[in-house]
Amino acid sequence: MRRSEFDRAVADEFGARANAVVTDLFLSQVGGRTAAEAIAAGVEPREVWLALCDELDVPAERRYGVGRLEPRRR
Repeated sequence: MRRSEFDRAVADEFGARANAVVTDLFLSQVGGRTAAEAIAAGVEPREVWLALCDELDVPAERRYGVGRLEPRRR
């Protein structure tokens, strides 16, 4: 997951709360940092995305492949 895909995924899932989710919510799965801090520290955006999903109970069907402009073909 690229950073741009992370940003799209967060915006699509959390809407108006997206900025607050990224900057205010501390995530134990990424060292007790916010999503923004974790990404700035070099944690992969996909790992941060999955930590957000776990913390905020995002259903599994909305976790994978999001943020892409075109979904991956199988």
